[in-house]
Amino acid sequence: MRYISWNVNGLRACLTKGFLDFFNRMDADFFCLQETKLQAGQLDLDLPGYHQYWNYAEKKGYSGTAVFAKEPPLSVTYGLGVPELDTEGRLITLEYPDFYLVTCYTPNAQQGLARLDHRLKWDGAFREYLCRLDREKPVIACGDLNVAHQEIDLKNPASNRGNAGFSDEERESFGKLLDAGFTDTFRHLNPDATGVYSWWSYRFNARKNNAGWRIDYFLVSDRLAQRIRSAPIHTQVLGSDHCPVELEI
Repeated sequence: MRYISWNVNGLRACLTKGFLDFFNRMDADFFCLQETKLQAGQLDLDLPGYHQYWNYAEKKGYSGTAVFAKEPPLSVTYGLGVPELDTEGRLITLEYPDFYLVTCYTPNAQQGLARLDHRLKWDGAFREYLCRLDREKPVIACGDLNVAHQEIDLKNPASNRGNAGFSDEERESFGKLLDAGFTDTFRHLNPDATGVYSWWSYRFNARKNNAGWRIDYFLVSDRLAQRIRSAPIHTQVLGSDHCPVELEI
């Protein structure tokens, strides 16, 4: 089965930059989006053969997630079940007979770590949520998790130490998630790979110079790790400041 995850940084804009070409070419079983920046009724997307599930932020033009699936799930859940964390459309869970699929757009800690407390509260609730699902059946979780875990996950670790996405607190929190029973699929297959990123700033010719960060992930329950076939990062695909990441399992 093939899974794709992509922070599209505004789906309407991405649609004008080749989104459907990539979507059709990949022919994925599941296609997960983050940062759709849509409200209900703003976009009528025709995707024959796919069931569509959307979670919208209350704030217009902000955040939001979506999942397009070839097979209908047993159930769909929106959010974490924590009211103060569920106003920004950041999570969708699809339940299937043998696994859960979760797509997540983790809150950014923001400049000066102004939103770090909120971010860490999200991380704790997200970790507990995935662990609860994992006790029932294996989990495949993907999305923009807004953290570069190790120094090899970004181009300039020294100058970014303490910045949003590479603070000690966020990196430690992500480590706790992995320690709770989840595998970073890309790093599992590529333990020492450098220079492979999924996000680049629009400033300073960052993408041209490959001054990026790997902050988009597929995680799986540890007991699925031996079934990972590939976990490529499609760095050549444009259309957003993020590129798509993939899992074949």
